[in-house]
Amino acid sequence: MVVAVEADLGNLHRYAGHDQPDDDLLRTCVHCGMCLPTCPTYRLTGQEMSSPRGRLWLMKSVADGRLDLLDPIFDEQMYQCLNCRACEAVCPSGVHYGPLVEAARSQLEQHRPRPFWQRATRKVAMGWLFGDGRRLRAAVAGLRLYQRSGLAALLRRSGALKLAGMEELEAMLPPVSRRSLVPGAEHWSSPEPVRAVRLFNGCVMGTVFADTNRAAARVMARNGASVDLPVGQQCCGALHVHAGMMDEARTLARANIDAFEATGDDAIVVTAAGCGAALKEYGYLLKDDAVYADRAARFSARVRDVTEHLAETDLVPPTVPVDRVVTYQEPCHLVHAQRIAVQPRKLLSAVPGLRLVEMRESSLCCGSAGIYNLIRKEMAEDLGDRKVRHVMETPATEVVTANPGCAMQLRASLRRNGSRVKVRHIVEILDEAYGGKQNIDSDGSARAGAERVG
Repeated sequence: MVVAVEADLGNLHRYAGHDQPDDDLLRTCVHCGMCLPTCPTYRLTGQEMSSPRGRLWLMKSVADGRLDLLDPIFDEQMYQCLNCRACEAVCPSGVHYGPLVEAARSQLEQHRPRPFWQRATRKVAMGWLFGDGRRLRAAVAGLRLYQRSGLAALLRRSGALKLAGMEELEAMLPPVSRRSLVPGAEHWSSPEPVRAVRLFNGCVMGTVFADTNRAAARVMARNGASVDLPVGQQCCGALHVHAGMMDEARTLARANIDAFEATGDDAIVVTAAGCGAALKEYGYLLKDDAVYADRAARFSARVRDVTEHLAETDLVPPTVPVDRVVTYQEPCHLVHAQRIAVQPRKLLSAVPGLRLVEMRESSLCCGSAGIYNLIRKEMAEDLGDRKVRHVMETPATEVVTANPGCAMQLRASLRRNGSRVKVRHIVEILDEAYGGKQNIDSDGSARAGAERVG
């Protein structure tokens, strides 16, 4: 017995690290099983270990020394999880599951040997490219040129993309915005603003989906806001947290806190559900940082999803009819992590002429989950196909969402299933209902209550 205990303690010491699942959080799970029906991977596999309860048991087994951290089963289950947080929304004990699985991945990354090419890819893509907004904007400029030069269409017709195994990835990409949104370069304001708003630009939203961020700014300006983008902000770090790269995520979090602190206590508004969930958890991410812990908590308290922010305002009634039928796909990190479900529907109901038809399983994960649809292609496609089948059951001509990853996943899944349903961000619908760009004169002055200077 003494030998066994010593072996266990040796195992714990061997895999000690500055990031590992918090034992107090682990103990809150009472293993009731309420989470099982909500878990996408459990619903696909029917296996206990592929459920939140099963994964928490594995984490506790590693913590207690009953399971080796590097056991392939543990590795598989920590990364098979989509981290959609659906389990959190139904848990009667309030288990904070997201930080637990993220810490388990970080623990794995600290000790698991990886092939050189994997380590190099992670360092370049996640550390170097997403670590600086300027580098990412330069990379997206190349993607923009690829699309607009005709090369993309040529490779598609020739079958070269299919031969290279890149057809599905290319199908996810929407037309890249004509120009990236650079912090500090553009500003929107109503003639007599009643509030200031700081827009969080993000990485993908500020480049690939830059026009969506601009649409959000116009909508907020038409509702009495002065909107700007603080200089110095970077990627939110959500991709890094989900990949177990906690130190890199903390570096980005500190940069964002520094960038937004100078703007006072104004709301920080986000157009990407995944970014919003990550920003709202900076307080937890930096809880052990003596310099940033309190500052991170204050930062997180300011963060609002754009639908949350608009629903809290006295919304100016849109006047331009949008005569079509839409359905709404709920991003996991909006409905489960942030518990925002009513607000998007409230905003859509305010659009004249728009008819919202609910789809089945609107809150079940679509399979995007950051880069999950790239590294877990089969399961991601199963979930994506399930989602778009529900979309296609409705009479909707457009599916509305509020997260770039979901938008790209839906786009690829709809194409794969032969559907012509379009994917829109909710702020694009609202912007259209307010008149969109046509209400902005070429000199930047406002014709309908909004101004853009840039």
